[in-house]
Amino acid sequence: MCIRFLSFLVVLFAIGVPGCTEYSNEVALPERRSLGQEFSTFQPPAKPMETPDIPEIAEPTGVITLRQALALALMYNPELKTFSWDVRVSEARRLQASLWPNPALGITVEDFGGAGERSGFDAAETTIQFGQLIELAGKLSKRKQVASLESKLAGWDYEAKRLDVLTEVAHAFVQVLAAKERLTLAEELVQLSEQILNTVTQRVNAGKDSPVEKTKAQVALASARIEQKQARQRLASARKQLAATWGSISPVFEGVSGQLDVTFPIPSESELMSLLEQNPDLARWAVEMEKRRAALELEKANAITDPTIFGGMRRFNETDDTAVVFGLSIPVPVFNQNQGRILEARYNLAKARRQHRAVEANLYATLADAYQALSSAFIEVTDIKKEVLPGAQSAFDAARRGYREGKFDYLMVLDAQRTFFYFRARYIESLAAYHRARTDVERLIGQNLDGVKNPLEVKAEESK
Repeated sequence: MCIRFLSFLVVLFAIGVPGCTEYSNEVALPERRSLGQEFSTFQPPAKPMETPDIPEIAEPTGVITLRQALALALMYNPELKTFSWDVRVSEARRLQASLWPNPALGITVEDFGGAGERSGFDAAETTIQFGQLIELAGKLSKRKQVASLESKLAGWDYEAKRLDVLTEVAHAFVQVLAAKERLTLAEELVQLSEQILNTVTQRVNAGKDSPVEKTKAQVALASARIEQKQARQRLASARKQLAATWGSISPVFEGVSGQLDVTFPIPSESELMSLLEQNPDLARWAVEMEKRRAALELEKANAITDPTIFGGMRRFNETDDTAVVFGLSIPVPVFNQNQGRILEARYNLAKARRQHRAVEANLYATLADAYQALSSAFIEVTDIKKEVLPGAQSAFDAARRGYREGKFDYLMVLDAQRTFFYFRARYIESLAAYHRARTDVERLIGQNLDGVKNPLEVKAEESK
Protein backbone atom coordinates (compact mmCIF):
# COMPACT_ATOMS: atom_id res chain seq x y z
CA MET A 1 0.00 0.00 0.00
CA CYS A 2 2.86 2.34 0.87
CA ILE A 3 4.52 1.75 -2.50
CA ARG A 4 1.25 2.32 -4.34
CA PHE A 5 0.68 5.60 -2.55
CA LEU A 6 4.21 6.76 -3.33
CA SER A 7 3.84 5.81 -6.98
CA PHE A 8 0.57 7.70 -7.21
CA LEU A 9 2.15 10.92 -5.91
CA VAL A 10 5.15 10.62 -8.23
CA VAL A 11 2.92 10.18 -11.28
CA LEU A 12 0.69 13.05 -10.17
CA PHE A 13 3.55 15.54 -9.95
CA ALA A 14 5.38 14.23 -13.01
CA ILE A 15 2.34 14.66 -15.24
CA GLY A 16 0.58 17.62 -13.75
CA VAL A 17 3.30 20.12 -12.84
CA PRO A 18 5.43 20.20 -16.01
CA GLY A 19 2.30 20.30 -18.13
CA CYS A 20 1.42 23.70 -16.71
CA THR A 21 4.06 25.48 -18.76
CA GLU A 22 4.44 26.12 -22.45
CA TYR A 23 7.26 27.53 -24.54
CA SER A 24 6.76 29.28 -27.82
CA ASN A 25 9.11 29.05 -30.78
CA GLU A 26 8.25 32.60 -31.83
CA VAL A 27 10.33 35.48 -30.51
CA ALA A 28 8.07 37.88 -28.58
CA LEU A 29 8.76 41.38 -29.89
CA PRO A 30 6.80 44.62 -29.60
CA GLU A 31 5.12 46.14 -32.60
CA ARG A 32 7.77 47.51 -34.90
CA ARG A 33 8.16 51.21 -35.51
CA SER A 34 7.30 52.03 -39.11
CA LEU A 35 10.94 52.81 -39.90
CA GLY A 36 12.33 49.81 -41.76
CA GLN A 37 9.46 47.53 -40.83
CA GLU A 38 9.37 46.04 -44.34
CA PHE A 39 12.69 44.26 -43.78
CA SER A 40 13.10 40.84 -42.18
CA THR A 41 15.39 40.37 -39.20
CA PHE A 42 17.31 37.47 -37.72
CA GLN A 43 15.20 35.09 -35.62
CA PRO A 44 17.17 32.88 -33.20
CA PRO A 45 16.11 29.24 -32.97
CA ALA A 46 14.07 28.09 -29.98
CA LYS A 47 16.66 25.42 -29.16
CA PRO A 48 20.19 26.83 -28.71
CA MET A 49 21.88 23.86 -30.36
CA GLU A 50 19.79 24.14 -33.49
CA THR A 51 21.29 25.72 -36.58
CA PRO A 52 19.32 28.82 -37.62
CA ASP A 53 17.53 28.43 -40.93
CA ILE A 54 19.61 31.21 -42.45
CA PRO A 55 22.34 30.54 -45.02
CA GLU A 56 25.77 32.02 -44.68
CA ILE A 57 25.90 35.56 -45.98
CA ALA A 58 26.58 35.87 -49.69
CA GLU A 59 28.64 39.01 -50.12
CA PRO A 60 26.89 41.41 -52.52
CA THR A 61 28.70 42.23 -55.71
CA GLY A 62 28.33 44.98 -58.22
CA VAL A 63 26.53 48.17 -57.28
CA ILE A 64 24.22 47.98 -54.26
CA THR A 65 21.36 50.20 -53.15
CA LEU A 66 20.48 51.46 -49.69
CA ARG A 67 17.64 48.96 -49.43
CA GLN A 68 20.01 46.09 -50.14
CA ALA A 69 22.42 47.31 -47.48
CA LEU A 70 19.62 47.68 -44.94
CA ALA A 71 18.26 44.20 -45.66
CA LEU A 72 21.70 42.64 -45.27
CA ALA A 73 22.45 44.45 -42.02
CA LEU A 74 19.11 43.65 -40.38
CA MET A 75 19.59 39.97 -41.12
CA TYR A 76 23.31 39.59 -40.39
CA ASN A 77 24.42 42.43 -38.09
CA PRO A 78 26.31 40.70 -35.22
CA GLU A 79 25.13 43.10 -32.49
CA LEU A 80 21.50 42.84 -33.55
CA LYS A 81 21.77 39.06 -33.43
CA THR A 82 23.06 39.37 -29.87
CA PHE A 83 20.02 41.39 -28.86
CA SER A 84 17.72 38.81 -30.43
CA TRP A 85 19.29 36.17 -28.20
CA ASP A 86 18.63 38.44 -25.21
CA VAL A 87 14.95 38.15 -26.07
CA ARG A 88 15.27 34.37 -26.06
CA VAL A 89 17.01 34.54 -22.69
CA SER A 90 14.17 36.61 -21.25
CA GLU A 91 11.65 34.08 -22.57
CA ALA A 92 13.56 31.29 -20.82
CA ARG A 93 13.39 33.28 -17.59
CA ARG A 94 9.67 33.68 -18.08
CA LEU A 95 9.40 29.92 -18.50
CA GLN A 96 11.32 29.35 -15.29
CA ALA A 97 9.18 31.85 -13.40
CA SER A 98 6.03 29.92 -14.34
CA LEU A 99 7.18 26.65 -12.73
CA TRP A 100 5.88 25.32 -9.42
CA PRO A 101 8.30 24.57 -6.58
CA ASN A 102 9.48 20.98 -6.68
CA PRO A 103 7.96 18.53 -4.20
CA ALA A 104 10.25 16.89 -1.66
CA LEU A 105 10.49 13.17 -1.01
CA GLY A 106 11.41 12.18 2.53
CA ILE A 107 12.29 8.74 3.90
CA THR A 108 12.76 8.28 7.66
CA VAL A 109 13.75 5.11 9.49
CA GLU A 110 13.40 5.16 13.31
CA ASP A 111 13.97 2.81 16.24
CA PHE A 112 16.60 0.50 14.73
CA GLY A 113 20.12 -0.51 15.59
CA GLY A 114 19.62 -0.07 19.32
CA ALA A 115 19.84 -2.53 22.22
CA GLY A 116 17.56 -5.29 23.32
CA GLU A 117 14.26 -5.33 21.50
CA ARG A 118 15.40 -2.33 19.48
CA SER A 119 18.37 -4.08 17.94
CA GLY A 120 18.29 -4.75 14.22
CA PHE A 121 15.25 -3.65 12.21
CA ASP A 122 12.54 -5.77 13.82
CA ALA A 123 11.07 -2.83 15.76
CA ALA A 124 11.91 -0.15 13.16
CA GLU A 125 9.39 2.39 11.90
CA THR A 126 9.77 3.48 8.28
CA THR A 127 8.06 6.64 7.04
CA ILE A 128 7.85 7.63 3.38
CA GLN A 129 6.29 11.02 2.68
CA PHE A 130 5.98 13.77 0.10
CA GLY A 131 6.12 17.44 0.97
CA GLN A 132 4.91 20.30 -1.19
CA LEU A 133 5.47 24.00 -0.65
CA ILE A 134 2.20 25.87 -1.15
CA GLU A 135 2.81 29.42 -2.44
CA LEU A 136 0.26 31.89 -1.11
CA ALA A 137 -0.66 35.46 -2.03
CA GLY A 138 -0.50 34.72 -5.76
CA LYS A 139 3.31 34.52 -5.81
CA LEU A 140 3.35 32.35 -8.91
CA SER A 141 1.19 34.69 -10.99
CA LYS A 142 3.08 37.75 -9.71
CA ARG A 143 6.40 36.14 -10.54
CA LYS A 144 5.17 35.30 -14.02
CA GLN A 145 3.97 38.88 -14.46
CA VAL A 146 7.40 40.29 -13.60
CA ALA A 147 9.14 37.84 -15.95
CA SER A 148 6.67 38.60 -18.73
CA LEU A 149 7.32 42.34 -18.41
CA GLU A 150 11.07 41.73 -18.41
CA SER A 151 10.61 39.83 -21.66
CA LYS A 152 8.73 42.79 -23.13
CA LEU A 153 11.55 45.10 -22.07
CA ALA A 154 14.04 42.85 -23.86
CA GLY A 155 11.83 43.19 -26.93
CA TRP A 156 11.88 46.97 -26.66
CA ASP A 157 15.66 46.97 -26.32
CA TYR A 158 15.82 44.81 -29.45
CA GLU A 159 13.60 47.29 -31.30
CA ALA A 160 15.83 50.16 -30.23
CA LYS A 161 18.87 48.28 -31.48
CA ARG A 162 17.10 47.54 -34.76
CA LEU A 163 16.63 51.27 -35.32
CA ASP A 164 20.25 51.87 -34.31
CA VAL A 165 21.36 49.44 -37.00
CA LEU A 166 19.17 51.17 -39.59
CA THR A 167 20.75 54.48 -38.63
CA GLU A 168 24.26 53.04 -38.68
CA VAL A 169 23.74 51.60 -42.16
CA ALA A 170 22.29 54.87 -43.50
CA HIS A 171 25.23 56.84 -42.06
CA ALA A 172 27.73 54.42 -43.58
CA PHE A 173 25.91 54.49 -46.92
CA VAL A 174 26.00 58.29 -46.92
CA GLN A 175 29.72 58.19 -46.19
CA VAL A 176 30.32 55.95 -49.20
CA LEU A 177 28.28 58.22 -51.45
CA ALA A 178 30.07 61.31 -50.14
CA ALA A 179 33.47 59.65 -50.48
CA LYS A 180 32.63 58.70 -54.07
CA GLU A 181 31.66 62.32 -54.82
CA ARG A 182 34.87 63.58 -53.19
CA LEU A 183 36.94 61.20 -55.31
CA THR A 184 35.13 62.37 -58.45
CA LEU A 185 35.82 65.97 -57.45
CA ALA A 186 39.48 65.19 -56.75
CA GLU A 187 39.89 63.48 -60.13
CA GLU A 188 38.29 66.46 -61.83
CA LEU A 189 40.67 68.78 -60.00
CA VAL A 190 43.65 66.71 -61.17
CA GLN A 191 42.47 66.87 -64.78
CA LEU A 192 41.86 70.60 -64.53
CA SER A 193 45.24 71.19 -62.89
CA GLU A 194 46.92 69.28 -65.72
CA GLN A 195 45.12 71.43 -68.28
CA ILE A 196 46.12 74.61 -66.48
CA LEU A 197 49.72 73.41 -66.20
CA ASN A 198 49.78 72.85 -69.97
CA THR A 199 48.43 76.36 -70.53
CA VAL A 200 50.97 77.88 -68.13
CA THR A 201 53.79 75.90 -69.74
CA GLN A 202 52.83 77.23 -73.16
CA ARG A 203 52.80 80.80 -71.89
CA VAL A 204 56.14 80.36 -70.12
CA ASN A 205 57.70 78.85 -73.26
CA ALA A 206 56.34 81.79 -75.23
CA GLY A 207 57.96 84.18 -72.77
CA LYS A 208 54.60 85.58 -71.64
CA ASP A 209 54.91 84.37 -68.04
CA SER A 210 57.66 83.83 -65.54
CA PRO A 211 58.91 80.26 -64.90
CA VAL A 212 57.74 80.80 -61.32
CA GLU A 213 54.15 80.55 -62.57
CA LYS A 214 54.91 77.10 -63.97
CA THR A 215 56.33 76.02 -60.61
CA LYS A 216 53.15 77.19 -58.91
CA ALA A 217 51.05 75.20 -61.37
CA GLN A 218 53.18 72.11 -60.80
CA VAL A 219 52.76 72.48 -57.03
CA ALA A 220 48.99 72.84 -57.48
CA LEU A 221 48.91 69.66 -59.60
CA ALA A 222 50.96 67.73 -57.03
CA SER A 223 48.61 68.88 -54.29
CA ALA A 224 45.61 67.78 -56.33
CA ARG A 225 47.13 64.35 -56.88
CA ILE A 226 47.74 63.96 -53.14
CA GLU A 227 44.12 64.83 -52.49
CA GLN A 228 43.08 62.30 -55.12
CA LYS A 229 45.03 59.53 -53.35
CA GLN A 230 43.55 60.49 -50.00
CA ALA A 231 40.04 60.53 -51.48
CA ARG A 232 40.59 57.04 -52.88
CA GLN A 233 41.71 55.80 -49.46
CA ARG A 234 38.72 57.42 -47.73
CA LEU A 235 36.38 55.71 -50.19
CA ALA A 236 37.97 52.32 -49.47
CA SER A 237 37.61 52.94 -45.74
CA ALA A 238 33.96 53.99 -46.12
CA ARG A 239 33.21 50.82 -48.10
CA LYS A 240 34.66 48.73 -45.27
CA GLN A 241 32.58 50.61 -42.70
CA LEU A 242 29.43 49.91 -44.69
CA ALA A 243 30.25 46.23 -45.11
CA ALA A 244 30.95 45.96 -41.38
CA THR A 245 27.29 46.73 -40.67
CA TRP A 246 26.38 43.27 -41.97
CA GLY A 247 29.40 41.61 -40.40
CA SER A 248 31.73 41.57 -43.40
CA ILE A 249 35.43 42.27 -43.08
CA SER A 250 36.25 42.24 -46.78
CA PRO A 251 33.72 44.05 -49.01
CA VAL A 252 33.47 42.89 -52.60
CA PHE A 253 30.75 45.20 -53.87
CA GLU A 254 31.92 47.68 -56.48
CA GLY A 255 29.96 50.70 -55.38
CA VAL A 256 26.66 52.12 -54.21
CA SER A 257 23.72 53.54 -56.10
CA GLY A 258 22.24 56.68 -54.67
CA GLN A 259 22.18 60.41 -55.05
CA LEU A 260 23.33 62.90 -52.46
CA ASP A 261 22.09 65.89 -54.39
CA VAL A 262 18.42 65.32 -53.54
CA THR A 263 16.84 67.06 -50.57
CA PHE A 264 13.28 67.59 -49.39
CA PRO A 265 11.75 70.28 -47.17
CA ILE A 266 11.54 69.21 -43.54
CA PRO A 267 8.52 69.31 -41.20
CA SER A 268 8.30 71.79 -38.37
CA GLU A 269 10.01 71.09 -35.07
CA SER A 270 6.69 70.92 -33.23
CA GLU A 271 5.45 68.20 -35.60
CA LEU A 272 8.51 66.11 -34.89
CA MET A 273 8.28 66.63 -31.14
CA SER A 274 4.76 65.23 -31.20
CA LEU A 275 6.13 62.01 -32.73
CA LEU A 276 8.81 61.42 -30.11
CA GLU A 277 6.52 59.10 -28.12
CA GLN A 278 7.17 56.48 -30.83
CA ASN A 279 10.83 56.33 -29.86
CA PRO A 280 11.41 52.83 -28.40
CA ASP A 281 13.86 54.22 -25.83
CA LEU A 282 10.95 56.25 -24.47
CA ALA A 283 8.11 53.82 -25.18
CA ARG A 284 9.83 51.09 -23.14
CA TRP A 285 9.38 53.09 -19.95
CA ALA A 286 5.66 52.41 -19.81
CA VAL A 287 6.58 48.72 -19.54
CA GLU A 288 9.47 49.49 -17.20
CA MET A 289 7.19 51.30 -14.75
CA GLU A 290 4.69 48.45 -14.90
CA LYS A 291 7.48 45.97 -14.21
CA ARG A 292 8.74 47.94 -11.20
CA ARG A 293 5.22 48.05 -9.75
CA ALA A 294 4.81 44.32 -10.38
CA ALA A 295 8.15 43.68 -8.66
CA LEU A 296 6.93 45.64 -5.62
CA GLU A 297 3.76 43.57 -5.47
CA LEU A 298 5.81 40.40 -5.73
CA GLU A 299 8.02 41.43 -2.81
CA LYS A 300 4.96 42.24 -0.76
CA ALA A 301 3.62 38.77 -1.52
CA ASN A 302 6.98 37.25 -0.58
CA ALA A 303 6.52 38.71 2.90
CA ILE A 304 3.71 36.20 3.45
CA THR A 305 5.15 32.88 4.56
CA ASP A 306 4.31 29.75 2.61
CA PRO A 307 3.31 26.53 4.39
CA THR A 308 4.65 23.15 3.44
CA ILE A 309 2.17 20.29 3.47
CA PHE A 310 3.52 16.78 3.72
CA GLY A 311 1.95 13.39 3.96
CA GLY A 312 2.80 9.76 3.48
CA MET A 313 2.75 6.30 4.96
CA ARG A 314 4.46 4.82 8.04
CA ARG A 315 5.23 1.13 8.40
CA PHE A 316 5.67 -0.53 11.81
CA ASN A 317 7.91 -3.58 11.33
CA GLU A 318 7.19 -4.86 14.81
CA THR A 319 3.46 -5.31 14.18
CA ASP A 320 3.55 -5.31 10.38
CA ASP A 321 1.02 -2.45 10.39
CA THR A 322 0.84 0.80 8.35
CA ALA A 323 -0.59 4.21 9.09
CA VAL A 324 -1.07 7.52 7.30
CA VAL A 325 1.21 10.41 8.26
CA PHE A 326 0.20 14.03 7.67
CA GLY A 327 1.85 17.27 8.68
CA LEU A 328 1.96 21.02 8.10
CA SER A 329 5.00 23.28 8.44
CA ILE A 330 4.56 27.05 8.61
CA PRO A 331 7.55 29.43 8.91
CA VAL A 332 7.05 32.03 11.64
CA PRO A 333 8.00 35.51 10.31
CA VAL A 334 9.60 36.80 13.49
CA PHE A 335 12.81 38.30 12.11
CA ASN A 336 12.57 38.25 8.32
CA GLN A 337 9.43 39.82 6.93
CA ASN A 338 11.11 40.72 3.64
CA GLN A 339 11.38 44.34 4.79
CA GLY A 340 14.60 45.03 2.88
CA ARG A 341 13.33 43.63 -0.43
CA ILE A 342 10.10 45.58 -0.19
CA LEU A 343 11.98 48.79 0.57
CA GLU A 344 14.36 48.10 -2.31
CA ALA A 345 11.41 47.62 -4.68
CA ARG A 346 9.90 50.92 -3.52
CA TYR A 347 13.19 52.71 -4.11
CA ASN A 348 13.50 51.12 -7.56
CA LEU A 349 10.00 52.31 -8.44
CA ALA A 350 10.81 55.85 -7.30
CA LYS A 351 14.09 55.70 -9.20
CA ALA A 352 12.29 54.55 -12.36
CA ARG A 353 10.03 57.61 -12.25
CA ARG A 354 13.06 59.88 -12.18
CA GLN A 355 14.82 57.88 -14.89
CA HIS A 356 11.76 58.11 -17.12
CA ARG A 357 11.70 61.88 -16.81
CA ALA A 358 15.45 62.10 -17.39
CA VAL A 359 15.27 59.94 -20.53
CA GLU A 360 12.30 61.94 -21.81
CA ALA A 361 14.07 65.27 -21.25
CA ASN A 362 17.25 63.96 -22.84
CA LEU A 363 15.42 62.68 -25.91
CA TYR A 364 13.60 65.96 -26.41
CA ALA A 365 16.91 67.80 -26.16
CA THR A 366 18.55 65.33 -28.54
CA LEU A 367 15.73 65.75 -31.04
CA ALA A 368 16.02 69.53 -30.78
CA ASP A 369 19.76 69.29 -31.55
CA ALA A 370 19.17 66.87 -34.42
CA TYR A 371 16.46 69.10 -35.85
CA GLN A 372 18.78 72.11 -35.61
CA ALA A 373 21.51 70.19 -37.43
CA LEU A 374 19.05 69.09 -40.10
CA SER A 375 17.65 72.57 -40.55
CA SER A 376 21.10 74.16 -40.72
CA ALA A 377 22.34 71.58 -43.23
CA PHE A 378 19.25 72.05 -45.39
CA ILE A 379 19.71 75.82 -45.43
CA GLU A 380 23.42 75.51 -46.20
CA VAL A 381 22.79 73.04 -49.02
CA THR A 382 20.17 75.31 -50.54
CA ASP A 383 22.27 78.46 -50.27
CA ILE A 384 25.45 76.91 -51.65
CA LYS A 385 23.60 75.33 -54.57
CA LYS A 386 21.56 78.38 -55.54
CA GLU A 387 23.85 81.27 -54.66
CA VAL A 388 27.46 80.31 -53.96
CA LEU A 389 28.31 77.68 -56.56
CA PRO A 390 26.98 79.58 -59.59
CA GLY A 391 29.02 82.65 -58.60
CA ALA A 392 32.16 80.63 -57.87
CA GLN A 393 31.80 78.81 -61.19
CA SER A 394 31.37 82.08 -63.06
CA ALA A 395 34.40 83.67 -61.35
CA PHE A 396 36.58 80.64 -62.09
CA ASP A 397 35.55 80.51 -65.75
CA ALA A 398 36.20 84.25 -66.10
CA ALA A 399 39.64 83.92 -64.45
CA ARG A 400 40.66 81.09 -66.77
CA ARG A 401 39.44 82.93 -69.81
CA GLY A 402 41.16 86.14 -68.74
CA TYR A 403 44.42 84.31 -68.05
CA ARG A 404 44.45 82.78 -71.52
CA GLU A 405 43.88 86.26 -72.94
CA GLY A 406 46.66 87.71 -70.79
CA LYS A 407 44.34 89.90 -68.70
CA PHE A 408 44.96 88.14 -65.35
CA ASP A 409 47.98 86.50 -63.76
CA TYR A 410 48.06 82.85 -62.70
CA LEU A 411 47.62 83.72 -59.02
CA MET A 412 44.11 84.97 -59.73
CA VAL A 413 43.28 81.74 -61.58
CA LEU A 414 44.63 79.66 -58.70
CA ASP A 415 42.63 81.66 -56.17
CA ALA A 416 39.40 81.31 -58.18
CA GLN A 417 40.05 77.59 -58.64
CA ARG A 418 40.58 77.07 -54.91
CA THR A 419 37.43 78.97 -54.07
CA PHE A 420 35.34 77.06 -56.58
CA PHE A 421 36.54 73.62 -55.54
CA TYR A 422 36.40 74.52 -51.87
CA PHE A 423 32.69 75.26 -52.10
CA ARG A 424 32.06 72.20 -54.21
CA ALA A 425 33.68 70.11 -51.49
CA ARG A 426 31.74 71.98 -48.86
CA TYR A 427 28.55 71.32 -50.79
CA ILE A 428 29.27 67.59 -50.65
CA GLU A 429 29.89 67.84 -46.89
CA SER A 430 26.66 69.78 -46.42
CA LEU A 431 24.69 67.18 -48.34
CA ALA A 432 26.24 64.40 -46.26
CA ALA A 433 25.42 66.33 -43.08
CA TYR A 434 21.82 66.78 -44.27
CA HIS A 435 21.31 63.06 -44.87
CA ARG A 436 23.00 62.09 -41.60
CA ALA A 437 20.87 64.55 -39.65
CA ARG A 438 17.75 63.36 -41.44
CA THR A 439 18.60 59.79 -40.48
CA ASP A 440 19.19 60.83 -36.86
CA VAL A 441 15.80 62.53 -36.69
CA GLU A 442 14.07 59.49 -38.20
CA ARG A 443 15.76 57.28 -35.60
CA LEU A 444 14.41 59.48 -32.82
CA ILE A 445 10.81 59.51 -34.08
CA GLY A 446 10.86 55.91 -35.33
CA GLN A 447 9.56 56.70 -38.81
CA ASN A 448 10.37 58.45 -42.07
CA LEU A 449 10.11 62.21 -42.01
CA ASP A 450 7.35 62.25 -44.58
CA GLY A 451 5.65 60.15 -47.20
CA VAL A 452 8.19 60.77 -49.94
CA LYS A 453 10.87 58.27 -50.84
CA ASN A 454 14.23 58.35 -49.17
CA PRO A 455 16.35 60.84 -51.14
CA LEU A 456 19.21 58.35 -51.35
CA GLU A 457 16.98 55.91 -53.22
CA VAL A 458 15.72 58.31 -55.88
CA LYS A 459 18.52 57.61 -58.34
CA ALA A 460 18.16 53.86 -57.88
CA GLU A 461 14.43 54.06 -58.60
CA GLU A 462 14.89 56.28 -61.64
CA SER A 463 17.54 54.02 -63.11
CA LYS A 464 15.18 51.02 -63.30
